[in-house]
Amino acid sequence: MIYEKISLYPEKPHITLTAYISEKSPEFRNFKKKAVLVLPGGGYQMTSDREAEPVAMAFYAAGMNAFVLRYSVKEEAVKYAPLLDAARAMQYIRDHAENWNIDKDKIVVCGFSAGGHLAASLGTLWKLDVVSAALGCENSYVRPDGMILAYAVISEKIHKGRINGFLSNKNPTLEELDIFSIEKQVDSNTCPAFIWHTADDSVVPVENALYMCESLAANKIPFELHVFPHGEHGLSLASEEVAPKDSMLMPYVARWIDMAVKWIDEILFAV
Repeated sequence: MIYEKISLYPEKPHITLTAYISEKSPEFRNFKKKAVLVLPGGGYQMTSDREAEPVAMAFYAAGMNAFVLRYSVKEEAVKYAPLLDAARAMQYIRDHAENWNIDKDKIVVCGFSAGGHLAASLGTLWKLDVVSAALGCENSYVRPDGMILAYAVISEKIHKGRINGFLSNKNPTLEELDIFSIEKQVDSNTCPAFIWHTADDSVVPVENALYMCESLAANKIPFELHVFPHGEHGLSLASEEVAPKDSMLMPYVARWIDMAVKWIDEILFAV
């Protein structure tokens, strides 16, 4: 495996994209790989280790190349900054797809909690002029081919305070709130989605997933939804590797990663 940590901006070396890439070998078939860009959660205040490398390695073990983005947080996570980080990461992956043996038309974004909000933002807001202006490329170049949203923050109807926080404005306009209330940004160009949540998540209520699915359905965007009956917020893989306490070790919920891989292989990119 090739492991590489890349700083996306010379002036901000802490905004990094970490790559987990399969090496070519004459013993392998060496067909072009699918890829997953992982966006850890952390309330736009940090990026969780539990939702970073372990998740990337799970996708890598399933035969995909994987990437983890450490995006703008805290005082740097204002307005479009995290979205532009995610778009820059997608641009970087596509720019280097040939060298990394990646199929540039088979790249999925996977985000958790606030990282899920960012993944959903990339899946819907890639079309904004601010994105193409910042990156100097066509908007469609940074559109993910699919998105995996894990207990994602979606709607300002539930999370107005949290969304206000990264708008850097105590009194944002309705237009600003609408932009980052992602269920309102779904349209016919939004990428397909795999969404999972737990019904009794008390931090990010399951209504976030339901609002998103309602908008996807209204716009005829394919999606797959799994709502597990129990499980606290922040389960990540729900496995022993990432569970900081016994209550977060949930084999029943841990099936989501296998379901997501099957969705990628058999639904999203079915031959």
